[in-house]
Amino acid sequence: MRSTPIYVIAIIAGLAAASLAFLARASTEDSTPATRAPAQADAVFAGGCFWCVEADFDKVDGVLQTISGYTGGDIANPSYEQVSHSDTGHLEAVRVIYDPNIVSYEELVDYFWRTIDPLDDAGQFCDKGPSYRTAFFVETENERQIVEESKTELEESGWLSGPIATRIVGQSTFWPAEDYHQDYYTKNKRKYDFYRTRCGRDQRLEQVWSKAPELDLIH
Repeated sequence: MRSTPIYVIAIIAGLAAASLAFLARASTEDSTPATRAPAQADAVFAGGCFWCVEADFDKVDGVLQTISGYTGGDIANPSYEQVSHSDTGHLEAVRVIYDPNIVSYEELVDYFWRTIDPLDDAGQFCDKGPSYRTAFFVETENERQIVEESKTELEESGWLSGPIATRIVGQSTFWPAEDYHQDYYTKNKRKYDFYRTRCGRDQRLEQVWSKAPELDLIH
């Protein structure tokens, strides 16, 4: 029986190596950022009625999810009734989960300002009381610095007619609100639209931010 020539063995080995290299390259290409899950970060904002805050942030390119909840207070697992009608220290708030490759924390901060009345320390629009006050809940010193610098720039811009009442506080435990509050503006669109109109939110926002340039962040 004749043995296989050495040069044929070398050719076969070369073809095998090339095939392995191709497969390795294909495997790497399959895991490129275009096919991987997006990066995620989160931020917490209190802007009065969390139905409205959810609705506003869900319009922003790069926002992946919004969750209504309660934070900043003293009691664990609070209910809507407790937060609304007793002194829990909690504010209605929204956790915004976003892709920082698409929208930055700085941009979310700038956008949030435009969705609230930062001059009102008694609540927001038709909703008055401690649980409806506005706040940035910052997680890191970098986030605190970003918000503080943004606040200073806003105070110096001349866009607003009075002092800013919105607080900047450290994050604490975020308690998701009851299921019926989540995505309320889509599950109960007619009731939500009626509430938002009657509450005068958009009319007041037009008054507060009439001197400010528009932001191009929504889709």
